[in-house]
This record gives sequence, structure tokens and C-alpha cells, in this order.
Amino acid sequence: MVNRVLLKGKLHRVTTTHSELHYEGSCAIDEDLLIAADIREYEQIDIYNVTNGERFTTYAIRGERGSGLISVNGSAARKAAPGDLLIIACYGVVKASELENFLPRLVYVDAGNRIVAERTAIPLQAAA
Repeated sequence: MVNRVLLKGKLHRVTTTHSELHYEGSCAIDEDLLIAADIREYEQIDIYNVTNGERFTTYAIRGERGSGLISVNGSAARKAAPGDLLIIACYGVVKASELENFLPRLVYVDAGNRIVAERTAIPLQAAA
């Protein structure tokens, strides 16, 4: 049986609050958001910038709990500016025997990066 790499956690359309070019590379994320999306500090994350189309990989660091902080740091700061909408995703290897019961943690936020919904599936999209 084949293991698969699946979406483990996602922060959907968070708003970039800071962009720090001269800070050690990473993305600081409000600790509440990390916990909700099951993203660990220092875990690899992919960031998809909805505003400008940039896609890049970095790692998560813990930001102040309840702050709404999303700070893109280091060289990645050139790929996201305050106000940009981001999708932050992390992936994990799932054993074939665990595929049937696997559920990702999908977190949706408001404009202040406060959690408004948590899901384990993306709603079906109707055909156009």
C-alpha cells in the first residue's frame, strides 16, 4: 500500500499583519491559529498569497496568543505585504491504513484573523 501526502491543516484567507525583511526567516502566527490548524512551531508550511499569486515555503513560529498576528519574515517578506490575504497550509504523510479516517483541520477567520469556523472538509463546489 502507498502512503500519501495530504493536507493536514490550513488557515484560510488570513490577513498579513506584518512583513519583516530583517527578521530571521519564518512566519509568526498567532498561537491560537497554530493550535486550531494543528501546525507546530518550526513545522514546514506553504504559503499561497491570494492577493499577488506568490507561493512559497517557510516554517511557522509561535506568535502572541490572541493577537491575530501573521508576520511574514526574512526573504519571504518580499512575497507578502501587510493587508495581503494568505492561505497557510501544512501537509503530512498519512499511512494507507489511516486514509479512510483521516480528516484535515481547516480554519476560517475574519478580517482580524479571529476564528469564525473550523471544518474537516471543504464544501462541495457546484458545477457552473
